[in-house]
Amino acid sequence: MILNSPRTQYSISPTDFPMVQTPVQTPVQLTEKKVSKLEGIKERSQFLREPVATELKEDTTHFTEAGVQILKFHGSYQQYNRDDVVRGQEKPYSMMLRLRNPGGYIPPELYLTLDDISNKYGNGTIRATTRQAFQLHGILKKNLKATLADIINSMGSTLGACGDLSRNVMAPPAPYKNKPEYVIARKYATNIADLLTPQTPAYYEVWLDGEKAITTEEDPSVVAARKGGRVSTDFETSIEPIYNTYYLPRKFKCAVTVPGDNSVDAYTQDITFVVITDDNNELQGFNVMAGGGMGRTHNKSETFARVADHIGYVDKDDVYDLAKAIVFTQRDYGERYNRRLARMKYLVHEWGLPKFIAEVEKRFGKKLEPYKALPAWKFEDYLGWHEQGDGKLFVGVHVRNGRVHNQGKLRNKAALKEIVETFKISMRVTPNQSVILCDINPEDKAAIQAILDRDGITPDSKVDSLERYAMACPALPTCGLAVTESERIIPSMLLRIRKLLNKLGLKNETFVTRMTGCPNGCARPYMAELGFVGQAPKSYQLWLGGCPNQTRLARPYMEKLHEDNLEKALEPLFACFKQNRNEGESFGDFCDRYTFETLRTFSETYEPVKAVGSGRRRNRVGMTDDLFTKLKAKAAADGVSMADALESVIGDRLG
Repeated sequence: MILNSPRTQYSISPTDFPMVQTPVQTPVQLTEKKVSKLEGIKERSQFLREPVATELKEDTTHFTEAGVQILKFHGSYQQYNRDDVVRGQEKPYSMMLRLRNPGGYIPPELYLTLDDISNKYGNGTIRATTRQAFQLHGILKKNLKATLADIINSMGSTLGACGDLSRNVMAPPAPYKNKPEYVIARKYATNIADLLTPQTPAYYEVWLDGEKAITTEEDPSVVAARKGGRVSTDFETSIEPIYNTYYLPRKFKCAVTVPGDNSVDAYTQDITFVVITDDNNELQGFNVMAGGGMGRTHNKSETFARVADHIGYVDKDDVYDLAKAIVFTQRDYGERYNRRLARMKYLVHEWGLPKFIAEVEKRFGKKLEPYKALPAWKFEDYLGWHEQGDGKLFVGVHVRNGRVHNQGKLRNKAALKEIVETFKISMRVTPNQSVILCDINPEDKAAIQAILDRDGITPDSKVDSLERYAMACPALPTCGLAVTESERIIPSMLLRIRKLLNKLGLKNETFVTRMTGCPNGCARPYMAELGFVGQAPKSYQLWLGGCPNQTRLARPYMEKLHEDNLEKALEPLFACFKQNRNEGESFGDFCDRYTFETLRTFSETYEPVKAVGSGRRRNRVGMTDDLFTKLKAKAAADGVSMADALESVIGDRLG
């Protein structure tokens, strides 16, 4: 089969790629398609009102299946804590709420509201997602309306954060004011999000009893483009001129970025727009990619992860028309029966890129210009202190796995609340699950850093690089799709990987590691250098061969790796890497170049290295009760034994 990478086209045999095999292309039937029952639920919803509005008034702990499906469009998933299930009793249902905040922007009033309602109605935590949004967990059905009302009245929104429509639009999180392309990217991320936001009044009718919400004013060009422009919606008189009754076949993901900045994982999106400026830093237009996506299903070879294709360049005056043309192509031709195949990447694959572009151009009304040359991509996380470009500063704050909470010595939730409350500053969520505090006066730097230090937030220079470039989805216990752990186990897995690297003399080595509890790919593991994809309880598929700048798909190397066998599986790979890498070559690039067959051959004859000082621990060390309590808390937080926690701390200090 043939896969298209951002740089080249290459061929892979089915034996090299056994678990993600692209199906043979077949013609798409354009008439009399069968549709799934969810299409009927959308049709009967009265533009997302029912049955949510009715069921919200009922004295029950949960929504029906139809209610759950429509609730997603309002930004909420119904879940239950699988750790708390008691046989014979009703499941402990609760709701997860996800915000829609383009480019990750969170004003101070909204953040303080999220902090408050996470304690009042949720489980006491806030979580930064891989799409630059915040999530709240543990909200009971009886408190859902009050929670959403608080968010909306604080200038927030959850509308379209989930469901079959455009999700949160991403942009580089760095709040530079002196780099015009970053300012442009943030502006157009907001505008494209507004263009593709549902227009139904049901959202405010349900959650605010029809009261008019205070919202920011849309760009007039967006308002004009929604129903007008060159590209006809075919539904100009509908409440939903973009989506009409059935919305999209499946979720749809967009991003806007600048040349060279791949903080947004540009090749994983349904559409990515890349800002193109002239020598005077004036916006000229956008390079456009389309057809990326991560989700797949185990043992379903017709499903696969895919990187986006370069489809062309569009002038700035036509960008909204082109966005509509692409969305309408997916709306009208995307799969609506088998939801596993409903993402736009499958339409692009089935049709082939030339046919897809031809259909988009037909709707667009003219030919796309050629894709313009760009500099090499680089991943940026923006941790640490930076000049903002207007005399102020910003600081990127590392948030392990995106979880904002107060646990043991780490009190990042308390720190962020105090900083936002005291200094009245906004923040941006990053695509790597951390946060950036913006618009900081230089004279406040010392005070803010003191708060971060006091509450146990590791400075960027001291964050282990494996952890810094790692991501994990929430998985157990709340995600209904998870088959194994992710967020809760990755800290201990990274510690074990670091210990293994140190043992092999690769002390300063690092790479992009990502983990998910199921194959849907929310943490984008298929672009990682080392990817763990939940396969069964305590077991993962092992994916190798992505690259540090996230422009190449990884491939499945091992079908089932039990967590207990982590070192046994990875040691020969790291040893082979050390012996055979080219100078400066990353682990992912090495795995891709060296071939999986050669890696397996090496592993079959590899003899494990015995670590210096390995063997039974025999020496006893005394410590104060206070130090013992701190060590116990660290071990619990890291998910390791107290002996391993002590050895890690002492080993780091002694080198």
